[in-house]
Amino acid sequence: MSAKITNILLVGVGGQGILLASEILSETCMLAGFDVKKSEIHGMSQRGGSVVSHVRYGAEVFSPIVPEGEGDILFGFELMETCRSLGLLKPGAAVVANDLKIAPPSVLMGQETYPEGLVERISAQFPDFLLVDGQKLAIEAGNPRAANTALLGAVSKRLDIAEQYWLKALEKMVPRKALEVNQKAFLMGRSL
Repeated sequence: MSAKITNILLVGVGGQGILLASEILSETCMLAGFDVKKSEIHGMSQRGGSVVSHVRYGAEVFSPIVPEGEGDILFGFELMETCRSLGLLKPGAAVVANDLKIAPPSVLMGQETYPEGLVERISAQFPDFLLVDGQKLAIEAGNPRAANTALLGAVSKRLDIAEQYWLKALEKMVPRKALEVNQKAFLMGRSL
């Protein structure tokens, strides 16, 4: 096992299942034998505000916070939040983003407009960019709430961790009644 630390940022808005996704990601890394540190920042997350989760793993990790400009993977659940976090990445980082726009309160109240051209901005800056229709995959899997695990499946292909650890972590972290749908959504995202 190398001394390299992998830095992953999960960003979006409250209610999108970001915290569960970061728990599954952390559990997967632990099952694969890595040291893992995780941290979350909730900005009014109960009201649809920003949520950022940092997950760092490697042979030995001392801090849970991804240093600015050192992110290896940005895992975005919403496009504006994804764009807002690009500065945390290192050049050549990978971006996996959900093709979803959630208007913040300022846009809903007509004070601002939702920015245009976000997908183009992301892909121009980070060529290793995958845009995923997480909602569509989740609905095909049987539950629109499984978008987070569909997206996690897409991110899993960017990490050198065997599928068995991901499936074991899903089994451990997802409630039994929702497990089958979440496994299906994960595998659909992983096959992209």
